[in-house]
Amino acid sequence: MNKQTNLKTIPDTATAPSPDAARTDKPSTVRLRAVNDLKRQMILQAARRVFEKDGLLKANVRAIASEAGYTASAIYNHYENKEEIYGDLLQQSLEQLNAAVREHHNDALPAAERITHDAMAFYDFYLKNPRELDLGFYFFQEMKPLGLTPTLNEHLNQRLRDALGGVEAGLRECGCSAALAARETTALFGHCVGLLLLTHTGRIRMFGQDGRELFAMYVDGLISRSLQQTLP
Repeated sequence: MNKQTNLKTIPDTATAPSPDAARTDKPSTVRLRAVNDLKRQMILQAARRVFEKDGLLKANVRAIASEAGYTASAIYNHYENKEEIYGDLLQQSLEQLNAAVREHHNDALPAAERITHDAMAFYDFYLKNPRELDLGFYFFQEMKPLGLTPTLNEHLNQRLRDALGGVEAGLRECGCSAALAARETTALFGHCVGLLLLTHTGRIRMFGQDGRELFAMYVDGLISRSLQQTLP
């Protein structure tokens, strides 16, 4: 069993520094903030393992605390509940996704090339990081989302939409109306997730196909359909 450890709560002034805090904080305050951040990361890493094993519905703060080697009360110094922990984990994952999509993105390229780049970068992020895809689905239990506040839920949804924002913008440049571009982006997301699930579960093999190649073919078809919107 992991050794139980109590975490000391860091004052609000340490966790939410002013813009010039880096210049004025005492060394001891900087160290405390660094320790606080490290402990939060340890909690998040432990929570990820618990969520992978039990899912969000069955997981609880006590199990996360045990996995991290802390007491439950220590966890509550940092998070109000398991849903808040999950929200923090998912937010980190979505930031990594957005960074992957933006890497090598070039606004000077033609719209069709930008669509291809962003769509394939989105797919490749989850292809290479299947646990990040799993993380997004822990939120859904019994066919409905659980536990997150409306504000946090909307923020996380927006960051997911941001990752596909370049695709939607490119579709509009290719001739799609705003409404059609939104529908096509939603369909692309659904197609992407479906192929990723088939790939990660190995079900794609029963069809003798490669998920990435199928997705690339779908993206090419999407671009062709979009360009036809500009034809007389």
